[in-house]
Amino acid sequence: MRFVGKTIRWVLNTIPRPALQRVAEWAVPILGLFYIGKGRRCPICGCERRKFLPYGYGKVREDALCPKCLSLERHRLLWFYLMNNDAEREKIKSLSTILHIAPEVCLMRQFKKIYITKPQNYITADLESPLADMHFDVQSIPMEDNSVDIIICNHLLEHVESDYKALQEMYRIMRNGGIGVMLAPIDYSRETTFEDDTITDPKQRAELFGQYDHRRVYGKDYLERLRAAGFEAEEIDYAAEFSDYARTLYSFGCDHLYIVRKG
Repeated sequence: MRFVGKTIRWVLNTIPRPALQRVAEWAVPILGLFYIGKGRRCPICGCERRKFLPYGYGKVREDALCPKCLSLERHRLLWFYLMNNDAEREKIKSLSTILHIAPEVCLMRQFKKIYITKPQNYITADLESPLADMHFDVQSIPMEDNSVDIIICNHLLEHVESDYKALQEMYRIMRNGGIGVMLAPIDYSRETTFEDDTITDPKQRAELFGQYDHRRVYGKDYLERLRAAGFEAEEIDYAAEFSDYARTLYSFGCDHLYIVRKG
């Protein structure tokens, strides 16, 4: 099935993201027909396949993309965490205000079901995504101080000009006692984050930062960058808490979770 991986990589690197978000929901399930069977199960939507689809802008990861809800490894791992960690689960069950930046379709669908009786408390936002409720630059968020309880912002900070400004803004709008999930691609072979704004060529960015629209590649100092904006922050190797069987069944990958808190 190498052609499936090559096709997905070509699409990711060729079609603008807003258009991609519109067609993915019907196109990806068609590709998923090549993987009918059992061996993998998505904990978000319940989809079963013998394997998940390959995915990647550069190096293609096998067994990554759920063909039904479009979840990736990190989304499935995060959903388990949110539904099984007491503090986070209770905040969600009580319908605390969520700001979901760059909303992933797989998670957005589930949150909308949970918040069906109080939809105004689940807010999605993006710079240009047609799926989002609000559109803004995360470096200047048009929301009041101390106005949200939960912020979900995954794999976005590597795209923005100043991740520090973006983090300060998220800290500003988060209420005391609030929590956030801020995942990012980390290169654990690097002690410090590498960034160079003079590099604007998409091919160079892809080579150096891992993706054509990335502005930096984070190192092991990512946790300290979160703390520099004022957050209490922790890194959790959550996948390591599961059995080998569960990690394979759900295809969790090996990403760590980064959880922030205020106050």
